[in-house]
Amino acid sequence: MSWLRVQLTRSPIVARVFPFVLFVVLASSQELFGATGRYWIYLTRTVLGALMLWAVWPTVTEMRWKFSWEAVAIGVVVFVIWVGLDDFLIRMGMVKSYPKISLGSGVWNPKAHFGVGNFMATFFILVRLAGSTLVVPPLEEVFYRSFVYRYLIQVNFLSVPLGRFVPGPFLLTSALFAAEHREWLAGLLCGLAYQGLVCWKNRLGDAMTAHAITNFLLGLWVVARGDWTFW
Repeated sequence: MSWLRVQLTRSPIVARVFPFVLFVVLASSQELFGATGRYWIYLTRTVLGALMLWAVWPTVTEMRWKFSWEAVAIGVVVFVIWVGLDDFLIRMGMVKSYPKISLGSGVWNPKAHFGVGNFMATFFILVRLAGSTLVVPPLEEVFYRSFVYRYLIQVNFLSVPLGRFVPGPFLLTSALFAAEHREWLAGLLCGLAYQGLVCWKNRLGDAMTAHAITNFLLGLWVVARGDWTFW
């Protein structure tokens, strides 16, 4: 484990970029291992993501969870937007359904694959909830808000305060965040909200908390409603 920490913390950029890139590469390979493989790949990348977060924790000092009413409010609002945007646009007569980014043909539905009540179905649902709530937020927020946003402002990104607002990087970082998500329009609004929270509070932890709340509520929605398209 000490070897992993040494390798990941050899530079500020590696510490903030490599964990996210590896996580995304594994995510993009899920469909290469068949219907069952996607679940084991998700477990693998969740475990690896957690290990990498542990490894870079002492070095990436801005990666500290912070709880505030603003973080809770934004987390809940973004969740409502995420699950309600499609219906809202349809009811307003703006679109029949805004086009989504295709992330593969497989539907992530453990109950359908393993069977309702099957232990493996429950296990992978819990893995997904834990991964999306506790691992994904710090990985993504560190990459986008700590590294990309500040790097777009200045190559020596560590000298840029987290709370500094610059319109161009603000919009571009949010657009890049949106491109990572199937529901790109909701992802764009989400990225704007999280980036705005970081600029407002001048720290990363509130955005991590808001992101975690959004993902946790979204996970509960998926399981309770059986709306697996959001996963």
